[in-house]
Amino acid sequence: MALKVAVQMDHIKTINIAGDSAFAMMLEAQSRGHTLYHYTPDRLAMRGSDVFCAVEPVSVRDEKDNHFTLGERQRVNMRDMDVVLMRQDPPFDLAYIAATHMLDKIHPDTLVVNDPTEVRNAPEKLFVTEFADLMPPTLITKDRAEIDLFRQEFGDIVMKPLFGHGGAAVFRITADDLNYGSLYDFFDATFREPWVIQQFLPNVKHGDKRILLVDGEFAGAVNRVPAAGDLRSNMVRGGAPTDSDLTEREREICARLGPTLKAKGLILVGIDVIDGMLTEINVTAPTGIRAIQKLGGPDVAKMVWDVLEQKAAG
Repeated sequence: MALKVAVQMDHIKTINIAGDSAFAMMLEAQSRGHTLYHYTPDRLAMRGSDVFCAVEPVSVRDEKDNHFTLGERQRVNMRDMDVVLMRQDPPFDLAYIAATHMLDKIHPDTLVVNDPTEVRNAPEKLFVTEFADLMPPTLITKDRAEIDLFRQEFGDIVMKPLFGHGGAAVFRITADDLNYGSLYDFFDATFREPWVIQQFLPNVKHGDKRILLVDGEFAGAVNRVPAAGDLRSNMVRGGAPTDSDLTEREREICARLGPTLKAKGLILVGIDVIDGMLTEINVTAPTGIRAIQKLGGPDVAKMVWDVLEQKAAG
């Protein structure tokens, strides 16, 4: 059955198709005969229980600098869509949260992926703390005294904003780092929300593994190795993807998380694991599909659409 699929994303002209997971899912949907529509979240409009949007029919091609064609913009009732892929990149801010409230109005009659209520309730650096025993020691706070106590206990630490993304503003603070006070002042002036403070894991130099789960089941993995002289392994920050199999510990982590993710309607999820320690659960717009496939791994986009087609059929 052909589906009408609306993709909520940053404008398609801005994406890097070489690594964009939304684009991979669009290519797969198109290959299956589904009709694709493109829109940015600022076009959503809610009136009572109805949600309207100015969408554009879109066709996609795996060709650099020639990857899409948009049709004429048309106003639609989003209830007329079969599937909505909520794929705009963070920041996870009030605009992002407002979009989840609007999409709540049409889900689950229209299948929204991931479930907007659960996305809203699962900030990526907070949701993960439900599995604290799988994590490195972690503190959520902006209180200087609490951070000082944590630093005294663990020495080297990492500080990052609670709602940061893409490796931005991630800092390692060593036990004798003279920049600690200045960095604290910078965070305090920049971020109103609490911050994430974690024990530094030195084996991050060997990689930060991105593991994708589809409907609670392991789907594929890629190990992201930081560039020389950089703490961050995010591929947008120069991290190099390498082929990766799961360790027994990582399989245990997937088995622990899977039932919860499935129950919450979090169909495509990316978890990050460093040296056997779970650090994040990414539910907003997880990446890694194209990197995994390019390294000879499974086609995760096919797995996603197998699940979506089954769910959309009722």
